[in-house]
This record gives sequence, C-alpha cells and structure tokens, in this order.
Amino acid sequence: MPTLFRFVAILALLGGLVFGGMVALVVFVQPVPREIVETVPPSKLQPK
Repeated sequence: MPTLFRFVAILALLGGLVFGGMVALVVFVQPVPREIVETVPPSKLQPK
C-alpha cells in the first residue's frame, strides 16, 4: 500500500504544479491584441 500512496502523492504533486503553472500564466501574461489581415481568393467566395 505505501507504493500506491507514493504514486498517488506524486501524481497529485505533478497535477498541482501543472495547475499552478496555468494559474501563473493567466495572472502574469497579458496578450497583445493585434490586427490580422488575410487575403481570401475570389474562387473561395463563389459557390461551386
């Protein structure tokens, strides 16, 4: 049973680290809005 407890504890620790990293990204990283321009060929606009 101790090996199962150790395995679950390691999984919980890794999950906590991943969750903490995602929270840190949400809190500290601010996206920069920018304009996107893409040319669409006329053949894509006409029905077949």
